[in-house]
Amino acid sequence: MSQKRRVWVIVVLVLAVLAFVGISTIPLLRSVVESNSQPSAVSTPNAQPSLSAEQQGQLEEQAKGYELVLQREPQNQTALRGLLEAKLRLGDVEGAIAPLETLAELNPDQPKFAVLLAQAREQTGDREGAAQAYRQILASQPGDINALQGLVALYIQQNRPEAAIGLLQETIKDAGQQNQTQPGRVDVSSVQLLLGEVYLSQQRFTEALTIYDELIEENPQDFRPVLAKALILRQQGKTEEAKPLFTTAVSLAPQEYKDQVKQLATLSEQPTPAPTASPDNNETPDFPEPLPEGAENP
Repeated sequence: MSQKRRVWVIVVLVLAVLAFVGISTIPLLRSVVESNSQPSAVSTPNAQPSLSAEQQGQLEEQAKGYELVLQREPQNQTALRGLLEAKLRLGDVEGAIAPLETLAELNPDQPKFAVLLAQAREQTGDREGAAQAYRQILASQPGDINALQGLVALYIQQNRPEAAIGLLQETIKDAGQQNQTQPGRVDVSSVQLLLGEVYLSQQRFTEALTIYDELIEENPQDFRPVLAKALILRQQGKTEEAKPLFTTAVSLAPQEYKDQVKQLATLSEQPTPAPTASPDNNETPDFPEPLPEGAENP
């Protein structure tokens, strides 16, 4: 795994934990974007926000304080969350695993901690432990999109696209029964979109387009498959066909996502290189980033 990917995973973990703990992520996110902005539609951080010696010392002291509390009260969730935040701010992903394991055990109804645990295990090289954590989530919550995304990404990283496709197809197949038991348990459209992303990552454009066309027909008001189809056509250099789809996606997108969709639409004259189907190394290929969770049901 490259240093760039390692640092990016740390940043993602920090942002996610801060959101869970209830602390505003805006200052950290702004510093990441401002210090690592790139001339593209979406800025990707390529370096961890640096800490001054004073900040690092403060975080280390905070971590020690939380560890002392946990020696007396090993299930104190305030201390566990504080230790988790401090460890991740310090870039100590391995040190974050222990509090994450406890938080996941104490909060079985909140899969976000189990998802973070899986991500942390993957970051430290424990791919099997990461996969096990994702599978545990899916055993009780088969439609958890974060766990599905994580396990699918692991399969892609291991050059096992058929395993990823099989997982998603099985989830879609079982969705009817799952949603009968508990309505809304599996968001079929989101799982189908993720399946389309897997096809796209393997340059299986025809299969991806078939999924997006089906979704557009089933729910013409959902901007996500319209945007996805436009992006594929642009990747194929079919910019004229993509333009009206971008226009439709902009009109359908909820207000909070219109600017993002407009940014993508303005690039419609610039074909995007197709994703690499067979990576030359063991790094995770660039996996299409899912649309914001809040956009799942416009």
